[in-house]
Amino acid sequence: MFEVPTNKNRSKRVKDIKLNSLLEITKAINHNFSIQQLLEIFEEVLENQLNIGKLVLFSNENDNWKCILKYGVGEEYNDINVERDLLSITEIGTINFSQKRLNKAFEIVIPVYHKSQPLAFVLIGDLEDKVEVRPAIKHLPFVQTLTSIIVVAIENKKFARETVRQATMRRELELASEMQSMLFPSVLPRNEHIDTAAFYLPHQQVGGDYYDFIWLNENEFAFCVADVSGKGVAAALLMSNFQANLRVLFEHTNSLTDLVRELNTKVMANAKGEKFITLFIAKYNLVTRTLTYVNAAHNPPLLASGNSVSTLKIGCTGLGMFDEIEKIKEGIVNISPGSTIVCYTDGLTELENDKGEDFGIDSLKDLIKNNQNLNMMELNTLIMETVMNYKQNRPYIDDIALFCIKAF
Repeated sequence: MFEVPTNKNRSKRVKDIKLNSLLEITKAINHNFSIQQLLEIFEEVLENQLNIGKLVLFSNENDNWKCILKYGVGEEYNDINVERDLLSITEIGTINFSQKRLNKAFEIVIPVYHKSQPLAFVLIGDLEDKVEVRPAIKHLPFVQTLTSIIVVAIENKKFARETVRQATMRRELELASEMQSMLFPSVLPRNEHIDTAAFYLPHQQVGGDYYDFIWLNENEFAFCVADVSGKGVAAALLMSNFQANLRVLFEHTNSLTDLVRELNTKVMANAKGEKFITLFIAKYNLVTRTLTYVNAAHNPPLLASGNSVSTLKIGCTGLGMFDEIEKIKEGIVNISPGSTIVCYTDGLTELENDKGEDFGIDSLKDLIKNNQNLNMMELNTLIMETVMNYKQNRPYIDDIALFCIKAF
């Protein structure tokens, strides 16, 4: 004999649905089901067990509202503007859209909040078409709770994935930083002929500033400071390639003019006109005490000798600015004993204080002129301590490279 369902039986059935749904969702979360699998379970519960015929689920993703699940509806959900139509709703209830056709598609809105932060909105409809659905309306708080569990689980998965991505990126940057540090000379000479020291502070973990020191023969060496336009990984990659080319070219030519012209060709080929490099490169002969240099649009290094401080600015345009550099001039200077050369990048002199005033070239000149008795490590330390105190609470906004050399 057919048994007519009683209210008690229906109530027990709905309670079983709730309990089983919660257990299934919890197991799925604990077993690290994908977002798509979680949404499929959610849809199965609402459509086939609670008999909700139409549903659209909007989720808040980084302050952008996105539909992450829908069934039983056409394209009408595209006309819903969450901020305009739903954001003011904080309680379960009916909804009246400004567009009449939306009122025919959806009857009830279920908001999901965490404290005062909206996480999701569920729109449901087609409740009058099924015999057993009307009693389910009183169970909408359960739908709200289930939605909250699903949305939070999805957010946690995204957060975990983002955490892993950021950790991977941090590790990659750490490796890039370690590799970049290998580009710089591990030991700089300090002897009876010269005293050298350097300092490098990237704005990010890796940067586009570069300095180098290369022995050419027993009486002659080269040194340089360079700066790639821009910052970060792209600048660091271009600079590492530049360093490799520079060292290879020094093995084949002793001419700074030829070297700079060839470097320009390499930078144009690698950067394709999107970045450029400023460069100061010089050779010094210990016997003749002659410094030969080319300044390719770089901040002019400062030469302190006695009571005077001059700039080394003869050269050409930056590398990678033009297909060919038509005219390159070489500067030639005789270096007297005790002279100091300070090479730097613009991140040093353009560092600003709280008033927006940059440190400037004149302040650097005075600092060098008044401290010629210091060795190069001490001078570097004094310069960096001075500019860091000068900037007060302002952040440094660019890479900083500093290379100092004193000839005895």
